[in-house]
Order: sequence, then structure tokens, then C-alpha cells
Amino acid sequence: MNGVRPCPALLVAAPASGQGKTTVTAALARLHSRQGRRVRVFKCGPDFLDPMILARASGQPVYQLDLWMVGEAESRCLLWEAAGEADLILIEGVMGLFDGAPSAADLARRFGVPVLAVIDGSAMAQTFGALAHGLASYQPDLPFAGVLGNRTGSARHGEILRDCLPDGIRWFGALPRSAGIELPSRHLGLVQAEELADLDTRLDQAADALAASASVDLPPAVCFASPEPADISPLLDGVRIGVARDAAFAFLYQGNLDLLRRLGAELTFFSPLHDQALPDVDGLYLLGGYPELHLQALAGNRPMAEAIRAHHAADKPILAECGGMLYLLDALVDVEGQRASMLGLLPGEARMQPRLTALALQEVELPEGRLRGHTFHHSALQTALEPLARGQCPNYRRTAEAVYRRGRLTASYIHFYLPSAPAAAAALFRP
Repeated sequence: MNGVRPCPALLVAAPASGQGKTTVTAALARLHSRQGRRVRVFKCGPDFLDPMILARASGQPVYQLDLWMVGEAESRCLLWEAAGEADLILIEGVMGLFDGAPSAADLARRFGVPVLAVIDGSAMAQTFGALAHGLASYQPDLPFAGVLGNRTGSARHGEILRDCLPDGIRWFGALPRSAGIELPSRHLGLVQAEELADLDTRLDQAADALAASASVDLPPAVCFASPEPADISPLLDGVRIGVARDAAFAFLYQGNLDLLRRLGAELTFFSPLHDQALPDVDGLYLLGGYPELHLQALAGNRPMAEAIRAHHAADKPILAECGGMLYLLDALVDVEGQRASMLGLLPGEARMQPRLTALALQEVELPEGRLRGHTFHHSALQTALEPLARGQCPNYRRTAEAVYRRGRLTASYIHFYLPSAPAAAAALFRP
């Protein structure tokens, strides 16, 4: 790989979570894609739900960017590849602009991507300008593009916010406070894209509102440097992997699928909710998701349960992450106390909790190698099974998620980012 690729780009950030970053990023993606531009969107940090919305808005797959979990080299490669095919690159930040280590600001600075700050202006007037000034000047070396007012009460309110901005801070427009634009959420974040029957209408309304309030010109181009080529050997050449994907199991890094294919694997998707049999595969990948919302359907699909038990009994590989692991327990109890029997491949049961029980980046040393990922769940697990290993958090949080193993079955609350260790990923699935 040689050369530098220029492409207009913005990193959409905010002072805090809940300001509307996803709605604004999706509105920008839909607005520019409707104008015939090819838009590539990325999500900063570990997240599964926001990328579903952003993929619908842009019409393109959404990948993670992160200086720790994904790594600088892989992030650089993803941006360079996108710059070669896109007219606009959008990156949705994570939490507040400067929160975490590494933060969204760290990512913007590392790759020279200017920040568009989304500020919830619903309960402020001129203070909006002070907050914009603080975000723009807190770190002098941060590339800063401008601000966008979210949840404004009227066109006049948007004008007040615009007029109070200091010189040199560009106004990117406003989105009104509207139930027809906001994206609904549940305990793990936004509702999945496939569950929103009116999602395209919401995206189009948000794009229309954005177009009516400010210029829709492209931002200046950012020059993305070529990365060092990655050497991926076909360690899974000819291996067939069944990937569980439906309303109950949908939390997936697109980069994981790409890596498995680059390793030579053939991927087949199946539904534990609806299918009566497994596809003809050598290994299974059981994703995270919302099994607690589909207890009776999962418990009632006995042919699928027997097929997965037979797969395990034949000593074939299974990788189960978070919700996929809960599916393999003796039982799962939802937040209302309803209990359902699951597959019984792992002893114990999990019970949904009213509050978040774990949120942290994780790195774990397995016999196959060292993998990175993250954990984010609302359930508590009780099991007598001794862990094979425990994860460590790079930010010194106490979270140390267990990784369990029974035969060729590997299960954990950790959502692994498989490109962090391609050889280890291949070993987990190799027959």
C-alpha cells in the first residue's frame, strides 16, 4: 500500500453520552447519501447497536475504530480503505469527547479528523456558545470543525444558538426536538435497527431537518496515510462456520466476519429462534444479543437445541459471547422473574438485573493467544464451572470477566474483537 488518500471527514462527538450523536451522524449519512455521495461511517469504540442504525443510514457496513481494542494499525487501514472509495467519512464518537483512555479526541487527533460537536441545546441559550468554546479550546492541538445544536425548540431557538458562537466556530445546523426523529432505546442502548419499522422515515425526517437549517457542503478533505500491509494466512481455509444471527443474537463486529473470511472460512448464517436444524458446518459462532427477550421461543425450539448439543458432543468448536453464552446455560431468568430452560451445555443460570452489571474493555490470555474485546451486560451468572482464564481491563477497572471452556466450547461475557489476534481466532474455530 502506497500513497495518501484525501477524503472529507468528520468525527461526530459530544460533551457527554445522551446528547444525540447517533441521530446526528445518521442524519448526516442519510442526507449525503441521498445526494448521491458514497458515505462510509465508523463507530469509535465498542458498540453494536449504533452501527446497525448507521449502516441503514449510509447503506454501507459500519466498522469500529479504537486505538486500543482495534489498534492504531488496523484503524489506519480501515480509514485508508474507506478513503479510497468514499466521498465522505463520518466517525461517531463514544461517551463525551474527552472521556476515556483512549478517547474520541485521541482518535481525532491521531488521524487528523476534525471534530463536529453535537450539543443538546434544549435547555440553554447563550451558554451554548461557552460550551462550544470549551470543547474547541480545551485541547489546543485538537482539530475542530464546528458545532451542531440538537433538540432545539424552534427555528428561532436554533438561530439564538448559532448567533452566540465565538468567531471561528462553524455552525453545522440544528435538529429539532421531535419524537419523529429521536431513536428509541432499551437497557443495552438503542433498539435494533430491524425492530424499527419506521426507521427510514425517521432518518429521512432528520436529514430533511438538517438540510433546512444549514449548508450541506462537504467538509475539507483529510489526508489518510497508507498503512503497513497485514499478512493474514489462510488458517481456516475450507472451514465452514455457522454464525447465529437473528433478533435474539445480533451483536457482531463486521471486522470479525471480514477476518474469518480472510482466514479462508466459509460463513453461513442461521437462526436459533426459527431454524429447526443447523447448517452443515465445522464450527459455531453464537453472538451476543437479547436472548432474554425471546425466552419461550428459544426454549421451545427443541430441534435446534438438540442440534447444537449434538454439535458439541461431536467435539466441534463453539465460540459463544455474552447472550450466546446465556443460551448455553441450564436456564435464563428475565428481569420479571420468568425462567426458561436453555441448552444445558454450561452448568448454572443467569438472571437479568435492573441495572448494568459490567461495562469495560477486556484483554484475556487464552491458550490460543491474547485477545482483546469488551463486556457490557445486565445479567448476573451463577455457575460452579471454574474459569479457564479471566480478562483484564486496561483502564484499571475491577472487571475481570471469566472465560469458560468445556471441550471445544469457549464461552464468556466478553465480546471478542477477533482481528486483535488473527491466529488465536483461527485456533478457536479450527476443527
